[in-house]
Amino acid sequence: MKQFTYVKPTTQTTAVTAIGKPGTKIIAGGTNLVDLMKKGVTAPNRLVDINALPLKEISTTKDGLHIGALALNSVVSENATVIKLQPLLSMALKAGASPQLRNMATVGGNMMQRTRCVYFYDTTMPCNKRAPGTGCGAMEGYNRMHAIFGTSDKCIAVHPSDMCVALAALDATVVVTGKKGTRRIPFTQFHRLPGDNPELDNQLAADEMILSVEIPENNFAKNSYYLKVRDRQSYAFALVSVAAALDIQNGVIQSARLAMGGVAHKPWRLFDAEKALAGKPATEDSFKTAALIAMQGAKGHEYNAFKLKLAPATIVEALKHASGLV
Repeated sequence: MKQFTYVKPTTQTTAVTAIGKPGTKIIAGGTNLVDLMKKGVTAPNRLVDINALPLKEISTTKDGLHIGALALNSVVSENATVIKLQPLLSMALKAGASPQLRNMATVGGNMMQRTRCVYFYDTTMPCNKRAPGTGCGAMEGYNRMHAIFGTSDKCIAVHPSDMCVALAALDATVVVTGKKGTRRIPFTQFHRLPGDNPELDNQLAADEMILSVEIPENNFAKNSYYLKVRDRQSYAFALVSVAAALDIQNGVIQSARLAMGGVAHKPWRLFDAEKALAGKPATEDSFKTAALIAMQGAKGHEYNAFKLKLAPATIVEALKHASGLV
């Protein structure tokens, strides 16, 4: 591992100044960054430890739920207010990793984690995300875990987070700050598709840091479900996951929120499927129709074409659970 300098600012102002220097990475729980450093995937000159900043609060506001960037995944998943108001988030976090990892990982770090694509982690293999211009080893390689939506000829990696799928479905907002001040980014716009620059994971500027996530009030608490399909029950990333949230009144869906994981370079929001569900009865037929709409534009590769059948089946099953049909 390359040698680096380490600083631990105690105020937001000094933190912003520290992260603005070239070759700098922010570290909180370190559950992803340290792995990347050990494997030589990233080699920062400087680490800025932000754990001394007061960013762990979980509280309600007049608009919804506020969660600080340094709140631990384990704490958020077990928080009584989160479970009562936004149970979908709690479900996703509990599906995301081992208890040991959840006890270290932070909300902001979870958002910033990088793909677990084996070609990205293997520095002997071509990877446009790790080394732009070298090619994509997964394109013609073993691509079973890879994307079926939003890909480019430069990258077919998927975003690994479960938490982020739920936050995308819940219309969350990311609050960030930097030298130019504080700004708010809709969660569905925070992460990027690969396009011609797969090395860019999100919209965060080099001198910015995440302060919090805010989730607006909604009527989804009663009818929410997170379904994760994986190779083994624990400690595995999603082949396909679905965050489903419904507002059901007298058997009719007033509004719906759907997002998928394991299928794209970012949490994949299913806007057209949501529109198709609004005003429809909460039945399996409605869910199957929405699932077909959700799959428009999907494209499989040699080893992940099974996702083209697995994904719509997972959508239907998640909606059945959310609605109480099963």
